[in-house]
Amino acid sequence: MTGTRRTVAALFLLPALVLLGALVVYPIGYSVVRSFYDSSGDSFAGVDNYRTLFTDDGIRTALKNNVIWVVFAPTVSTALGLVFAVLTERVRWGTAFKLVVFMPMAISMLAAGIIFRLVYDQDPDKGVANAVWVGVHDTFAQSSAFPKAHPGRDSPLQPDEGGFITRAAVRAGQPVTLPLVGVAPDQLPDGAKKAVAARPEPGKVTGTTWQDFTRGRGVGRLGAPDPSEVGYAGMRIEAVKDGRVVASAKAAGDGTFTLPAAADGARLRLPASNFKEPYNGVEWLGPALVTPAIIGAYVWMWAGFAMVLIAAGLAGVPRELLEAARVDGATEWQVFRKVTVPLLAPVLAVVVVTLMINVLKVFDLVFIIAPGSSQDDANVLALELYRKGFAEGRPGIASAISVFLLLLVIPVMLFNIRRLRREVRR
Repeated sequence: MTGTRRTVAALFLLPALVLLGALVVYPIGYSVVRSFYDSSGDSFAGVDNYRTLFTDDGIRTALKNNVIWVVFAPTVSTALGLVFAVLTERVRWGTAFKLVVFMPMAISMLAAGIIFRLVYDQDPDKGVANAVWVGVHDTFAQSSAFPKAHPGRDSPLQPDEGGFITRAAVRAGQPVTLPLVGVAPDQLPDGAKKAVAARPEPGKVTGTTWQDFTRGRGVGRLGAPDPSEVGYAGMRIEAVKDGRVVASAKAAGDGTFTLPAAADGARLRLPASNFKEPYNGVEWLGPALVTPAIIGAYVWMWAGFAMVLIAAGLAGVPRELLEAARVDGATEWQVFRKVTVPLLAPVLAVVVVTLMINVLKVFDLVFIIAPGSSQDDANVLALELYRKGFAEGRPGIASAISVFLLLLVIPVMLFNIRRLRREVRR
């Protein structure tokens, strides 16, 4: 009877064992063997492929980024999940909030990558992140309305430290013309009006700064305001003597301005602040920020997973322990730090270990979100494995990377298994 039971048990296990061998054991064994051969697979390369893991610049960058991923992505995701789980216990709409936070888990990595590729777009009109960032920035530091303005033909102005300055000194009672070109009509300030020639005033320096757009000979006058031309409303003008600003003014809607007698004999300058380029936001997917940006997308997806597991663990925490701590005079922060978190330690360990294993093999988000110009800077081991094996045609090194990834994952898995066994014994 015992032999029959063992035979029946073996027959039931056989399909699972065949699948396990075909889908897990064989690929691992083949990768280990292949990692000791060159790219063609004909010549034995020894440990050369493994030596390349620590000498190739791309692989070293990928290894460094994987360390960043393992340190920050699980930590931030678990911390947010813990905060969300604790706070949603105290609000009536906590279930709805949990549903919203967990919803990204229903989205595939491919879809999430496409979403965040758009979120991080450099153009504030397309990328949500830069739309918000530019809005906040422009609230406190407005850009100029004349970033492309520059002197035209036969202009009395010459370049000066990012702005422009008159070639000669000006005199009181003699109106000055400061014509510029290069501003699109739809980009002119809202307060701009038709430009007019400034009238002379005794003891003062007057003038006009405007868009001197002359369509052609016989149509407009070069260097003088025409009826169709518009003043540069808000343009700042400075009178400079011996390198020092002695007076300043802002142009009215029609482009006219008036400076006091101190400006007599000075040169007029349009400072660089008039031509400051508009702020276009942060280069989220540039070499410096691409890895943190992608980690942010990962946290958006997996914080909900951490929250659900921690909330399940929190439901099993004895409430009398929390109430006893409060009765003894503990603050809510002390209850959270010294009672709640220690009681949740096993659950937190499960979440962290699971996310660590997950981020060691992250590929989809990096491949999709990072543009080609900064993909080398965002590189991770799984992506480098793909590039070496399929893009560069070096399967030996790709196999070595896969074996190296397996060796990194095994200690984490063993730790998780030992911890689970300890939990069972309790």
